[in-house]
Amino acid sequence: MTRTHKILFVVTLALYVVVVAGVLTNTWLVDLDWDAMLAKPYKRWPQLLPFLNVWIIVGQRGPSAIAACVWLVWRSYRTRSTRPLLVMAAALLLLNLTVGAVKIVTGRLGPHYAHYIGSPELFAGGQIFPSGHTANSVVTWGVIAYLAVRLRRTGSVAAGVTAASIGLTTVYLGTHWITDVVAGWTAGLLVLLVLPLCEPAIATADERIRAAWGRRTGRPPTAPGRPAAGWSPWDKAVQDELAGVGGGASGGGTHSPGRSGARA
Repeated sequence: MTRTHKILFVVTLALYVVVVAGVLTNTWLVDLDWDAMLAKPYKRWPQLLPFLNVWIIVGQRGPSAIAACVWLVWRSYRTRSTRPLLVMAAALLLLNLTVGAVKIVTGRLGPHYAHYIGSPELFAGGQIFPSGHTANSVVTWGVIAYLAVRLRRTGSVAAGVTAASIGLTTVYLGTHWITDVVAGWTAGLLVLLVLPLCEPAIATADERIRAAWGRRTGRPPTAPGRPAAGWSPWDKAVQDELAGVGGGASGGGTHSPGRSGARA
């Protein structure tokens, strides 16, 4: 991790701990939740409800995962590598283990099922905290931005806007407390920040999968950084990047995908 990466991780983790602790100890954060809930924002601008009810689906794991997998499969085919799929699998595994565990332990109920005004509604059999919609949108679209070599910066902005809007939409619709959403944002970001540490294991798994496929088909696997004849400059550039990720040939002669001039 770079120094900036470490600082961002520590700050995000601290914010996540503050929010979780604030909800568990029934602090002013819970009062903020109730203020937003009692304002009943979903009763304002009712003409937006049909659009927002559709938009919120973007944050659901099923639809978003299907849309993401279409791009990931295409990307894996173009790069002759399972790394894109393995990165998404690792991210979703981390998300389920972390966010899922907190959901089960806290057992928080959502605004529409709350019983007592001012209560954090914990340990009541719910699974609302942190917001799975929000965390999933951060991770799913964040991983796509992480893998989008040429458009990584633009993709990061688009992923951030998407995750922010989905989180705020859940508050507007009354399906989540504000603290659910903030915890979901930070939990998802923590997964993305930890993801680079998984790259060595992902690279090893990718090599083994390609080797196994080569044995099955009777053709030797093409190693990242050694493009097959006839590949486009874009494919070759991506293979160079994959070689660097795997701890191999990263250096001054590496061709940067972001400068290839080929289409995304």
